Amino acid sequence: MDSLYLLVFCLLAGVLLQRVPSFPSNAALTLNQYVLYAPLPALALYHIPEIVGGTELLYPIAVAWICFGSAWLFFGTLRRMFGWSRKLTGCLILCAGLGNTSFIGFPVIEAVYGKEALGTALLVDQPGSFVVLSTLGIVVATLYSRHPLDAPAMARKILLFPPFIGFAAAVLMNLFDLHFGEAVRGGLLRIGNSVTPVALIAVGLQLRVEKQSKHWGFLGLGLTYKLILAPAIIFLIYVVLLEGTGKVVRVSVLESAMAPMITATILASTHGLKPRLANMMVGVGIPLSLLTVALWYVLLESI
Repeated sequence: MDSLYLLVFCLLAGVLLQRVPSFPSNAALTLNQYVLYAPLPALALYHIPEIVGGTELLYPIAVAWICFGSAWLFFGTLRRMFGWSRKLTGCLILCAGLGNTSFIGFPVIEAVYGKEALGTALLVDQPGSFVVLSTLGIVVATLYSRHPLDAPAMARKILLFPPFIGFAAAVLMNLFDLHFGEAVRGGLLRIGNSVTPVALIAVGLQLRVEKQSKHWGFLGLGLTYKLILAPAIIFLIYVVLLEGTGKVVRVSVLESAMAPMITATILASTHGLKPRLANMMVGVGIPLSLLTVALWYVLLESI
């Protein structure tokens, strides 16, 4: 529960800081850059070298790839049907296609399935959500931004994206069975743990919920996909088609139902993809997801 209280506190702190005249106007941009350059690479270097396992890991790892790919297909189709702008479509793909599988997902999974289920949740997050963000997320952010890049420039952007550099280094360490000492891992974890408060304060600084906003319809559509359609897709594939059972499958489905990923919102904002809508996706999606996740949990426990 402490993690959930932290989410609410930091989000509110960011909203309140908007009202402080002496607070720097570009603070959100600076905080966003910090998240991308420091804690995200640190988390990859902390977790990924320690991952072990076999083919049973594919269930949780594939969750983010399926949800993001489906979001790209879903919103891309709607763009062609209704003539949406590139920026709007990119924002919805990023913010609805990626879930908050760690900062909300971890405490929720631990609360309902116990600490032993955190290993599965970690697989959904690190080789799943984190890698999708660092690769396909960059592709979408670049393709749908105001100035899309050609293929070589996009490849350079992915390869030089700090979280991807951290991920690549961590994968190499895993492959060659290299590990940091406990002192170094402790430092990486401390840096990595700063991502939640810093990212949420940045979201709060940019959050504007306007009653007359033109974004409400798109917000509802994005959250409908993220909180209902995405977990329904995973449930259909894993439970109905593959007839999967057990805690690994249940954790995978529940993680797919989490609120939009905070760092995906940051990626959308830094690329000019409807920052206001992106931040509303997180600000409204987090509290709403606590209800929808509970409903998915009841469904999973009833079968």
